[in-house]
Amino acid sequence: MKTQRILVVEDEEAFVDVLTLSLTREGFDVVVARDGAEALARFDTDNPDVILLDLMLPRVSGIDVCREIRRRSNVPIIMVTAKSSEVDTVVGLEVGADDYITKPYRMRELVARVRAVLRRVDDGRETEADSSTVHVGDVSVDPDSHEVMVRGAHVAIALKEFDLLLLLMENAGRVLSRETLIDRVWGHDYVGDTKTLDVHVKRIRAKVEDDPSNPTRIVTIRGLGYKYEKPRA
Repeated sequence: MKTQRILVVEDEEAFVDVLTLSLTREGFDVVVARDGAEALARFDTDNPDVILLDLMLPRVSGIDVCREIRRRSNVPIIMVTAKSSEVDTVVGLEVGADDYITKPYRMRELVARVRAVLRRVDDGRETEADSSTVHVGDVSVDPDSHEVMVRGAHVAIALKEFDLLLLLMENAGRVLSRETLIDRVWGHDYVGDTKTLDVHVKRIRAKVEDDPSNPTRIVTIRGLGYKYEKPRA
């Protein structure tokens, strides 16, 4: 079985040493980048399975690194933020991070999050193997090619956004609770809060809605969750 590789992007040596030792003990192959520019270079050369990306980095910020990697790949990215940086956390999710963890964190929680995002990638690949294109109105989702088409135009979309959109469209006309969406897309072992779901919905709306500020496809059902509306006959 292939050893899974983690790219740790961190400029604080104390964290680098602890992360390298702990993650290696957990069976991962660890490569380290100490600034944003090195992170992008390492991503190209080392082909990581998951990235642990600190937000505050020299040379190139974690936000810019995340944005650039997401342009090229759907590799899972876990953003590391300062405890009080709620705004930065939301920005990180908006540019494509799959999850986030705040400093200081427990190593057990970090390892659980890493394993969870890797497991979701594997589960998604298994699901895609025997699935077919889903059409709702002028939006279509093809799990085999991981493509989304809106009014005949291809739309670039990140892995978690794709999984969430597919789930909503497969259940068009039905209200899906926030708990159901998180469980099905992020896994029953997800330990973050529901902010991640809301940010991903916002990103999807920006890509599939005619007016994202007044959504008509993915609608919020207050107190319950979200629903993908079927087109009216």
